[in-house]
Amino acid sequence: MADTDTDTDTARVTDFTASSDAVGQSDSPLLDNDMTLVPEEDVSLTLGSDSLLILDTKTTHAIALYNVLDATCSPQGLRITYAKPASKEDVAVAYLDYSVEAREQPKVEGWVGRLLSLAYGEAQRHKRLKVLISPASGKGTIKSLYTRYAEPILTAARCHIDQEVTQYSGHAREIAAQIDVDSYDAIVCCSGDGLPYEVFNGLAQKPNARQALEKIAVAMIPGGSGNAMAWNLCGTGSVSVAALAIVKGLRTPFDLVSVTQGNTRTLSFLSQSFGIVAEADLGTDDIRWMGAHRFTYGFLKRLLRNTVWPCEVAVKTEIADKQAIKDHYRAYAARGPSLKRESNDLAALGDDSEEGLPPLRYGTVQDKLPPDWEVIPGEQMGNFYAGKMAIMTKDTNFFPASLPHDGLMDLVTIDGTVSRLTSLQMMTSVASGEFFDMPDVHVRKVSAYRLSPRDKEGYISIDGERVPFEPLQAEVHKGLGTVLSKSGHLYEVDGPK
Repeated sequence: MADTDTDTDTARVTDFTASSDAVGQSDSPLLDNDMTLVPEEDVSLTLGSDSLLILDTKTTHAIALYNVLDATCSPQGLRITYAKPASKEDVAVAYLDYSVEAREQPKVEGWVGRLLSLAYGEAQRHKRLKVLISPASGKGTIKSLYTRYAEPILTAARCHIDQEVTQYSGHAREIAAQIDVDSYDAIVCCSGDGLPYEVFNGLAQKPNARQALEKIAVAMIPGGSGNAMAWNLCGTGSVSVAALAIVKGLRTPFDLVSVTQGNTRTLSFLSQSFGIVAEADLGTDDIRWMGAHRFTYGFLKRLLRNTVWPCEVAVKTEIADKQAIKDHYRAYAARGPSLKRESNDLAALGDDSEEGLPPLRYGTVQDKLPPDWEVIPGEQMGNFYAGKMAIMTKDTNFFPASLPHDGLMDLVTIDGTVSRLTSLQMMTSVASGEFFDMPDVHVRKVSAYRLSPRDKEGYISIDGERVPFEPLQAEVHKGLGTVLSKSGHLYEVDGPK
């Protein structure tokens, strides 16, 4: 047995029932006499509940079923294709090869079928992917990184790939607006968070926007400064590991947020910010070469110069108490994956045969403020930050209680008059997981809000993109979008302590 094409022994199915010592799963319901294959006299391949165990006279090792990309049985033999750790942060395609006699092929094919069923579970095999590559993302290396690290993984898993390099800002939006929703399962953005923002809003332009946003999942192979989508849904900033997560990704209903300014309506998937976070993000575009460190630099620079951004704020609060927010998170987590939209989601979104996006429940920023909204103090606002994902960039779990599909945004507000020392402690506490519980950090679960800046100029960010510095209103649409996630349920991050 080896990772080569030189094995010549005949693969055969054995009637051996694997012992608990052999597979390390004494009570696994998945083990029966069809789970072990003996490709040569002293080698056996046994399917466990989470791994393929390879036993021979010299070594014993396991391949995680999550890493199994493909398996085929043909007259040329049995081949198992998998993602093998290649370094601390990357995986690469590897193979196990055995010869198979014609008379044994039907039995081996049955074993292969069981292997693939266990390896993919609820995940769709052979996904049809529209791959969009943004050559300007991050440090401008994503095209070569995709070709070297991601494409081999997707190809080995027999994904159907239609690749296109975006030519200018807004090109991805145009591609998504024109895409045939029946021809693809997902749009994969090789970029930072700007391309997913364009894709969601391009799909929103289609006459059948609700159907398009449901049918085509959006995913990311990280190539930018923040890469929040990849960190939240795949738990990685690695190109190859993210590609594996897309291969095994589960279609997951995902909340999107409508943001209105004047007569303009856009969709947000990540966050909206005003105050020091927006200033630190958008005010550092000229130093993107620094990667994620530019956010820290921008934060510290602005902390020394200005700490208050006055505004008027009104919110539709659903959960205001931090402990109640923790209870909400834990109750959601305990329910387990829900890979299909719920009936109340569909009712709120309306008939997907209707044109365009679902109606706005609370109108736009130009309408009269709903009477049941709470007005919160904004004269001394230091940071206004609303999120639909937990991690904004690596090690910044800013919204630990955020959930993909609860119909709520997590809103953090911080008074700009807190001391600079407290502000610095807040910044360092995000990575340690202590930020949520700090007394000066106000957290709410909200379904909608309105924010009106009082200054004449400044920064407002939607998903890291600069928008006009003018009043905006936001509301959540539960389950409007679809993403590919590793868990199908939660973000790849610890929840609130």
